[in-house]
Amino acid sequence: MSVKIDCVFIHGWAMNSAVWQHGLQQLPPWINPITIDLPGYGVSAGVRATTLDDYVDHAARQITRPSVLVGWSLGGLVSLGLARRHAQLVSALFQVATSPRFVQAGDWSCAIESSVFEQFAQSLQQDVNRAIRRFLALQVRGTSTSIQTVRQLQRAIDAHGLPGRVALLAGLKLLSETDLTAQLQALDCSVTWLLGDKDALVPVELGDRLAQILTNADIQILSGAGHAPMISHPDEFLQALLRAAEGVR
Repeated sequence: MSVKIDCVFIHGWAMNSAVWQHGLQQLPPWINPITIDLPGYGVSAGVRATTLDDYVDHAARQITRPSVLVGWSLGGLVSLGLARRHAQLVSALFQVATSPRFVQAGDWSCAIESSVFEQFAQSLQQDVNRAIRRFLALQVRGTSTSIQTVRQLQRAIDAHGLPGRVALLAGLKLLSETDLTAQLQALDCSVTWLLGDKDALVPVELGDRLAQILTNADIQILSGAGHAPMISHPDEFLQALLRAAEGVR
């Protein structure tokens, strides 16, 4: 009997675990998928959290053995946090359209300007729905699959409803203030990092910087992909994920 591998899927900002549902149907039987709703989202809408460690510990309580962590965007920060605080639960990291530091700094240019998150925060205070529509548009800007991708992202939101303004603002704060770059060199597991060359939120130049730090990581650039490659490029996403899971099988 073949050994099953647990793959834990952690969604991004403004989304919920339903964003993974279509892709989960394509997984082989030897992968056991576990989807997590972050605090304030989906089935965890009533859970309050203000720090990355709160998010990390919430996720850790739902993982029972070493697993492949699939972290998308904000979920990638949570995955890195799990590798730091609960390394015994992590057999591999599969990072999707994410960064250890989303905002530019003097020594970190492969990121976006802080004003992007500041504008989103201001928009949330005025009109949550409008802010989310703008966010969805930004995820697919410059890609050829924009309409289909936005529709699927919207369906995921509709499945559990929008998170509240408090949860959305807390997530933005984490994205704008978290810096886990120093932690990368301490990672003690295999790492796959998927980036889209059209991503408007995680610049593709991050791949070069990651290659300098994570010399043994599998860093892949998906041509034509924006910020949601698991939706816009499902075949490439699945193939990469299966390779990563096979590596710890």
